[in-house]
Parts: sequence; C-alpha cells; structure tokens
Amino acid sequence: MIDTVSGYTGGEIANPTYKQVSKENTGHYEAVKVTYDPDLVSYDTLVEYFFRHVDPTDPYGQFCDKGDSYRTAIFVNTDDERAVAEVEIAEIETSGVLKDPIVTRVIQAETFWPAEDYHQNYYKKNPLKYRYYRASCGRDGRVEDLWGESVGH
Repeated sequence: MIDTVSGYTGGEIANPTYKQVSKENTGHYEAVKVTYDPDLVSYDTLVEYFFRHVDPTDPYGQFCDKGDSYRTAIFVNTDDERAVAEVEIAEIETSGVLKDPIVTRVIQAETFWPAEDYHQNYYKKNPLKYRYYRASCGRDGRVEDLWGESVGH
C-alpha cells in the first residue's frame, strides 16, 4: 500500500497555505509525503519512479510551474535514504540519458505541513482539469523527451 499526502516542507513558517507558498516567500517546496510498505515496494523503487516522472534538470520549477516552491527535491529522513537518492542521481548522471545535469536536491526532511483539502488527490477530484493542466503544461511531452515513451504517464 502506498499513501500520499500533498503539502509543503522545507520553509520558514508554520502551517503555510497554498497562497503563501505560491508567492515564493516562505522557503517551502510543494511536496508529497509518501507512506509505503517496504515489504511491497522498496525505497529505491520509489526514488527511481520519482525521477522518471519529473524534470530533474530544470532549476526553475516543473513544466509550466516555475518558482522556488516548484523545484524538485527529495526530502530524506535517514542516512540510508540519502545514500539511495544520491546513488540514483549518480547512476542517472553516469548513464548519460539526460542532456543536462540533475539539479534535484537531496535535503534533510523537516516538518511536513499537509496542504488544504482541495489540494489532496486533486487529479482524482478534478480529472478533466488535471488532464488539461498536464497537456497544456507540456508535462507528458517533456517527461517523454527526457526519459523515453514508456515512463511519465
């Protein structure tokens, strides 16, 4: 089982709102907290999946969402998690699959603040809007350009 919660982390203020975080003055990243059963899926698999569904080479954000809160990062809780993330980055860089260097940071996890209810499972609550967003932002095309046709969808 994998459970995800949308929210914010890495910033300066307690209980941030989307409006505050999107103004780019809180230091928070928009993030997803993933809870999983390691007997069913490994942390390594989750890290690999993450990288192949984002653009880890964009220092300004993701797709049409630009700004500090939209940059990619992996928030780790343990030295083992940090090692897994850093090994994945090194393997991707060594493979030469990406034209540009990875800018995704590996950061020690801090307090995670759940986002407002309307942000939770947005893709399920608003499937048409979400599909339009993905298409209009060029997300799927960019992921395919980076990683190939079989990932990111």
